Amino acid sequence: MAAQGTCLNHVSRESSDINRLAQFYIEIFGFEKVEAPRFEFDVIWLKLSPSFYLHLIERDPTTKLPEGPWSATSAIADPKNLPRGHHVCFTISNFDSFFQKLKEKGIEVHERTQPDGKTKQAFFFDPDGNGLEVSSGSPAS
Repeated sequence: MAAQGTCLNHVSRESSDINRLAQFYIEIFGFEKVEAPRFEFDVIWLKLSPSFYLHLIERDPTTKLPEGPWSATSAIADPKNLPRGHHVCFTISNFDSFFQKLKEKGIEVHERTQPDGKTKQAFFFDPDGNGLEVSSGSPAS
């Protein structure tokens, strides 16, 4: 039997600079910093209303996991590759002004429209090289 009552709780990102990453998500998407439990390593928990959380976790250098796509052996540095690559998508209601804000901040963005012509998409990277998408359509777009 499949799990019942399933919903997305949070996404975690490990980073060598959680403060820089938190500032990016606060400035770009409007996340707010919320109280986090005390661990033996630094964490920052962010919330995007009504109920999406992003957990930023201090990188453990002993794990040897790549910090993000840019630090992996075959880096993906071009946002044009993201539609088929790993990314997290946020649906937004102010796509055009948001897209302009990204450009003004000097963030390299790949914009496209889905084949139905209704849904605009913008693909870009956070400071650690994690793929992001913003979409003008419904959450499943």
